[in-house]
Amino acid sequence: MPMTLNGRTVDVPAEQADEPLLFLLRDHFGLYGPKFGCGVGACGACTVLVDGEAARACLLTAADVDGATVVTLEGLSAIEPLQPLQRAWIDHSVPQCGFCQNGQIMTAAALLQQDPPPDDGDIADAMDAVICRCGTQARVRAAVAAARRAMGPA
Repeated sequence: MPMTLNGRTVDVPAEQADEPLLFLLRDHFGLYGPKFGCGVGACGACTVLVDGEAARACLLTAADVDGATVVTLEGLSAIEPLQPLQRAWIDHSVPQCGFCQNGQIMTAAALLQQDPPPDDGDIADAMDAVICRCGTQARVRAAVAAARRAMGPA
């Protein structure tokens, strides 16, 4: 089963078709950006981009992404809005413990690719879907809004 993973074509053995995508990424491909959090898609720590959309890797199997383009945190640098997003993340001192950062960044990257760009309500809705136990949600929303402004009009 072929898929594009972080810009390169990879083949997933058929016997791994039912394996959760999260475990395939971590155990087979050595990509540790996506984290195991809750295992039921509620926390967002395992978020990846599948064909440009934020998706919970713990809920998908390898078969679900057959032929798809999957981007993990490690492959995000190929996506255009990354520089403003990185800068905003630093400027707003977003990370605290860091566990949710994969989910926060991947969700923000997908959101910033939308046309038209997200408004403040869209940002709040999307980012609040990723659980942060440290309480950095306000900094996360501010950083995503700053990255949106830095990217300019779509």
